[in-house]
Amino acid sequence: MAIYVDHTHLGRHVTGLERITLELFSPAALAPLPVIPVTAHGTTRMIATQTFGLPARLAISSSLLLCPGFPPTPLLRPFAARVLPYIHDIFLLSRRGDLNPRARIYMAPPFALALRTYPRFLVNSLDTKSKLSQHCRPDSEIVLYRPSVRNVFGLESHVRESDANNHSSLRLVALGTVEPRKNFVAAANILDALRARGYPDAHLDIIGRAGWGDDWSRLEERPGVTLHGYQSSDRVKEILECADILVCTSHEEGLGLPLLEAQYAGLPVAAPDAPIFHESLGQSGIFVDANNPTAAAEQIVGALSSPTWRAGYVALGTRNLHRWNGLASADRSNVIDLIMRLAHDDSRSQANAKHSHQIDTSLTP
Repeated sequence: MAIYVDHTHLGRHVTGLERITLELFSPAALAPLPVIPVTAHGTTRMIATQTFGLPARLAISSSLLLCPGFPPTPLLRPFAARVLPYIHDIFLLSRRGDLNPRARIYMAPPFALALRTYPRFLVNSLDTKSKLSQHCRPDSEIVLYRPSVRNVFGLESHVRESDANNHSSLRLVALGTVEPRKNFVAAANILDALRARGYPDAHLDIIGRAGWGDDWSRLEERPGVTLHGYQSSDRVKEILECADILVCTSHEEGLGLPLLEAQYAGLPVAAPDAPIFHESLGQSGIFVDANNPTAAAEQIVGALSSPTWRAGYVALGTRNLHRWNGLASADRSNVIDLIMRLAHDDSRSQANAKHSHQIDTSLTP
């Protein structure tokens, strides 16, 4: 039995959505399963393949389909027992005001339909699992499939250990598409508070392409903020290794993968005091109220006040990555078992149906 994986959204900007697909849903990641990626080039072909091509494949075969990117199209609903969506977050429902028009029209309605009707899902975190359970069927099976965190930028933590500890300024960095959900304006407000708190030369580097909304233009006017746009891995490495702390002020995240990746550089991570960030960062995070920039700045200054804070966060980050990757390794085995069980159950159902048909035929006068 073939196992199709929707890769139609790949080939554009490599954001978290695309990276998770490549990390968790490639033929190599799911070996020894017989995985067949389904690709498409260009937006028009992507929409056509998702809307009609994927349902057509399931209609003429007994295959399974994994959907790690866009929500399953409504035409896949008759095959829901053979479709396994991967849920990154639920902001298509919870943060509708932060969605661009295309997401409101093309993604949010199919997402809501899938949550109400599908029998099983994969999720990237316990927090996403908890939130998803409030919207899906009571009997839905929700299985964790957390991504392992690799050192994708080739970061070196010894850079942080050997760096001087007597900075009179701080260099903050934030990663993600510049759009309302990421709430980078709040990060700029924290920067202002740090400048007033005794770090007049503090700076904020934001790495990520311009998305929808007016946040990009608002941030361009803020002193001490540099918008770098989308950058190569080498340039991201350079910026991260020059930074003192990574700041996240998102309204909502399903995981926050860049926060974990930054820990390979030994960077302290300041993130909202919310369950998902406690889950991903464990004991290594600096948890702040992004809506209170003065208090957030005080917490950051306090966390970095020790003469050995750099080496301390190198150690904390290393331990946290080890913890997280151990959890992710166990998840992979569970997911492979789940897909093999689904394939076996479907094959058995087909065999029973064929046997029943043969009996019916033999009894026909």
